Amino acid sequence: FEGKLNVGVDTIQRGVEGLTYLLTESSKLMISEIDFQDSIHVLGFSDELNKLLLRLYLDNRKEIRSILSELAPKLPSYHNLEWRLDVQLASRSLRQQIKPAVTMKLHLNQNKDQIAQVLQTDPSTLLHLIQQLEQALGEMKTNHCRRIVRNMK
Repeated sequence: FEGKLNVGVDTIQRGVEGLTYLLTESSKLMISEIDFQDSIHVLGFSDELNKLLLRLYLDNRKEIRSILSELAPKLPSYHNLEWRLDVQLASRSLRQQIKPAVTMKLHLNQNKDQIAQVLQTDPSTLLHLIQQLEQALGEMKTNHCRRIVRNMK
C-alpha cells in the first residue's frame, strides 16, 4: 500500500486503528445517526467522506455488535449458596477463645457446567462485603448508571 498511496505504513496503520475504534465504540454505544455525524464532523473530513463513514456505520453496526458480544467473556452465573457458621470456643492453648468463621459454598453455572467455590471469612469482613455490595446496588439505581446500562444493551 505504501507505494500506491504514497503514505507511510505507520500512517495507514493508525488510520485503520482509528477507523476500527470509531466503528466499535459507536456500535457498542449504539449511538444515533445524528450523534455519529456530530462525532465525525469534528474530525474535519469532507462531506462526502462523512457520508461514506455514516453509511459504513449504519450498514455494519449490528454485525459489529454481534461480533463484540461473541468476544465478550462468558462469566459464571449464580445458582445456589450454602453457608455455615463455625465458632471455635476454645483451643488447647486458650481456653476462653471465641473465634467465629462463616463458610460459604457458592454454586455457579458456567458454560452449562456447574462449579462450586468454597469461601471462608470472619463476620466483620462479611459485614463489610455486604455494605459494599449494598452500596453498589444503590449506585445502580442512579440515573447516571441507568443511562450507562441502557447504552450497553
